[in-house]
Amino acid sequence: MHNPQIMHDTQNFPSPSAHDWAEGLLYKYWGYTSFRGIQREIIDSIVSGKDTLGLMPTGGGKSIAFQVPALAMEGTCIVVTPLIALMKDQVGRLRQLGIKATAIYSGMKHDKIIAALENCILGDYKFLYLSPERLASELFLTKLRHMKVSFVCVDEAHCISQWGYDFRPAYRAIADLRKLLPGVPVLAVTATATPKVAADIQLQLQFEHPNVLRKSFYRPNLSYSVRHTEDKLQQLLRILNNVPGSSVVYVRNRKKTKEIAEFLQSKGIKAHFFHAGLPLSEKDTRQNQWKEGSCRVMVATNAFGMGIDKADVRTVVHMDMPDSIEAYFQEAGRAGRDEKKAYCVLIYNNSDITQAKKRITESFPEKTFLAEVYEKLAYFLQVGVGSCMGSIFNFNLGIFCKNFKLPLQQTHHALKILELAGYIEYHDELEFKTRVQFTCARHQLYDIRLHPLAEKVMGAILRSYTGVFAELVPVDETTLADHAQLTHQEVLQGLIELSHEHIIKYIPHQKIPCIIYTRGRVDTKQLVINAEVYDNRKRRFVERIDAMVGYATDTQHCRSQYLLSYFGETNSSACQACDHCLRSSSKPADVASQIKAILAQQPCSINELIEQLSFKQSDTVDTIRLLLDKQEITYKDQRLFLSRHEL
Repeated sequence: MHNPQIMHDTQNFPSPSAHDWAEGLLYKYWGYTSFRGIQREIIDSIVSGKDTLGLMPTGGGKSIAFQVPALAMEGTCIVVTPLIALMKDQVGRLRQLGIKATAIYSGMKHDKIIAALENCILGDYKFLYLSPERLASELFLTKLRHMKVSFVCVDEAHCISQWGYDFRPAYRAIADLRKLLPGVPVLAVTATATPKVAADIQLQLQFEHPNVLRKSFYRPNLSYSVRHTEDKLQQLLRILNNVPGSSVVYVRNRKKTKEIAEFLQSKGIKAHFFHAGLPLSEKDTRQNQWKEGSCRVMVATNAFGMGIDKADVRTVVHMDMPDSIEAYFQEAGRAGRDEKKAYCVLIYNNSDITQAKKRITESFPEKTFLAEVYEKLAYFLQVGVGSCMGSIFNFNLGIFCKNFKLPLQQTHHALKILELAGYIEYHDELEFKTRVQFTCARHQLYDIRLHPLAEKVMGAILRSYTGVFAELVPVDETTLADHAQLTHQEVLQGLIELSHEHIIKYIPHQKIPCIIYTRGRVDTKQLVINAEVYDNRKRRFVERIDAMVGYATDTQHCRSQYLLSYFGETNSSACQACDHCLRSSSKPADVASQIKAILAQQPCSINELIEQLSFKQSDTVDTIRLLLDKQEITYKDQRLFLSRHEL
């Protein structure tokens, strides 16, 4: 593989580091005088032209590790990242530093996309951010052939692995880029990868040679703990009252985000809720309020995840058990990025374990059920054997399940498995652009008298798009508004009028759930679900669930050691900061002083006291008995009180 050309930009470098181009760039743009962890190793590796996998903990400085070499190398760095919010945030930060960067994402105007790609071809931008789903677009691939690319950076690279916890098939398109970019190195970075996932990432990205650079995932400032309780809300309240500062509270469903946020608000704690179903503007507003500190606690689903960059998060609390150690570690890792003390707490009860086991059967229904869903789907959509390959059908999952008396969650997962098996595409919400087609011949348009507004819209369509007389063509209302010098609303009015006059067939922009048959319907007896799609995936899912339950219920090991060993770090030392380590090292005097400190705040039941302390339950109970004997505390009405002479 060739060594990329390095452009040594030494302007404004501090004189002691003038000889070192990497440190010079680091100082010039970020004001730091030295790299952290394995940042420099990654930089040197990618600059030398080597495919590289960088494993770094959350908050380990992944961005600098790929941004510094991109600034030094000739051409544009293509950054593949899964979230629009993350793209916008990083592009915004780079522009503030005076670095030219752009992003392409869904919802952008077509002409804006073309302009961004053309500017990259001209060499005007050092960074082009894309979602993996955009990589396969014909427009991007056409423009890519004329682009000078320094290297490709794949963020959240675990998403490319079937063994990863957040597999996204679109990531597989990255490997196809390599055919168009011979000799261009690939840098993959992630904060969550087991040894098996790390090996698979390199395989899927077609690394020329294995090359893994790893920094320990151990973060000494984080204290991990688990609380077993039936009253989760009160436990959460105690945590937030005991640890001041910003917090994220993770739950599994949207309803809970609102309920818990309102509970915290009722207790005088400034809280917002966040989930994928909120309007984009509302998401941005709430996220900014939380970042700025006007909102202390964000109660969220995992939609509030990758790309959340706030250094001073003091607590991350999980009110529900995640499906994997990977997901838990990634989310908990949002705490303490300023390297100050922070706390990661999992609150669970026996019901959580039951629910976790239930998710296995929901996510992987029996194969007979898959066949049943496939057959009933054909009846529902009226699809005959051998027909409808490539056909798109509007689809309402609720109505489908109601008509055939099918369980909703299992049916949803059955459709996803059928999708992975290659029989259908199942889109919860597929976005369809506005489409138009003229229903009359071009020469007939000259004889038609229209309202001036409709006339302008028609002219804009004819100037902007080809093929509109032959077929339905996707159009962009914003583009039409620019060309016709109209507002977006006026364009919509014009399209409606043209439709009413039977001049065009007009299908408005819509987001609808749909089913696409990717192959002709097969006879149900011929339905084949291979091992990789079902058996192997189920086994890995069960292993992840078991590991997560094991973490919650383990009472014999340091929490940090448990997590690190899952990611292949088997030689780590006990952290001395988690609930297990604190219990193991506790002395009677330590237990007594903490009991008194809590009771000085307010009386508690014995169970409440046990839940608040990080010591062994037996040590806490023994110390309570000792303090009662010494009359330093009293017991009345099922609560413990600090004796008056101790106040």
